[in-house]
Amino acid sequence: MSKDWSKPFWQLYRSSYETIGLISGMSWKSTATYYKLINETIKEELGGLHSAKIVLYSVDFAEIETYQATGNWEKSGQVLAEIAKKLEKVGADFIVICTNTMHKIVDQIQQDLVIPILHIAEAIAEALLESGVRKVGLLGTKYTMTQAFYKDKLVEADLDVLVPSADEIEEVNRMIYDELCKGETYSKSRATYLTIIKRLKQAGAEAVILGCTEIGLLVQQDDTEIPLFDMTTVHAVKAALATL
Repeated sequence: MSKDWSKPFWQLYRSSYETIGLISGMSWKSTATYYKLINETIKEELGGLHSAKIVLYSVDFAEIETYQATGNWEKSGQVLAEIAKKLEKVGADFIVICTNTMHKIVDQIQQDLVIPILHIAEAIAEALLESGVRKVGLLGTKYTMTQAFYKDKLVEADLDVLVPSADEIEEVNRMIYDELCKGETYSKSRATYLTIIKRLKQAGAEAVILGCTEIGLLVQQDDTEIPLFDMTTVHAVKAALATL
């Protein structure tokens, strides 16, 4: 199905949803943020004792990361597809995959589902268009920054995408897997990220996507003047709004 960028996710497929199916654990640190943000959004919108209806499946990230590192994307797709079908069976109305990188195999996951997947890159594209941004810097894993599965969604929305240099891509990727996914944050790494963000701004970026669900654990908007679009926040809030 071709994306209609004039309509948000929840209007594109059907008028309303009730229950969110989260595929999480990649890593569990960002999953905690997803759960918190979704419920905070519902509370803000509805007040009182309202909270989100969620069914959640958390994977063992070590298994998934092994498939990533060895290029066995088909196997990782099989694992996540089985999880998605389980969530559908127990009542999820749509799926949220709580990671950027695994959207590489989103078509493989979607093909056996009746319910839709809220694509993380489509969610950020909607947010960028709503904010008037047209040229954006992208940070994330090396897969997200260099492969077409993510950037093509942004280009489809008429966005111009900038990425760091090859050496910077490797360093950003290393810090994600060796530090952030383990819950480790260092001031030296924050300084490195901010230097790369500054270079993206100098290259013409009007905003920068924090395109890995862990980067927001290290870098926040108060650290830089250029607008940051934290994928975890954007994805989680759009998922919550889809249920209203």
